[in-house]
Amino acid sequence: QVHLVESGGGLVQAGGSLRLSCAASGSTSSIANMGWYRQAPGKQREQVASITRGSWTNYADSVKGRFTISGDNAKNTVYLQMNSLKPEDTAVYYCNADDRYDLGTVYWGQGTQVTVSS
Repeated sequence: QVHLVESGGGLVQAGGSLRLSCAASGSTSSIANMGWYRQAPGKQREQVASITRGSWTNYADSVKGRFTISGDNAKNTVYLQMNSLKPEDTAVYYCNADDRYDLGTVYWGQGTQVTVSS
């Protein structure tokens, strides 16, 4: 079992920056990939960025060039640096991790609110 806890959300003006953190605990050796998703009111949850154990990264087109995902294996933590924030980035941001030994098992954090004012 893996437990994920996000932090770092808040209110920021358009053009500003925030850094989200996702700390993993429990059976962290079972984690294959980690990622960030977001869900805005009335919209479906969408993937924002992901990172593999080998540090390969992938981004949604809407955040390329503005967001950076990174990981600290020693701290079992993944970060999402968000720059040049836009009001449309407003959403609850969730961290997730998938299990490399149990395909189909995905762990989710509780989410952290990001609000970007215009």
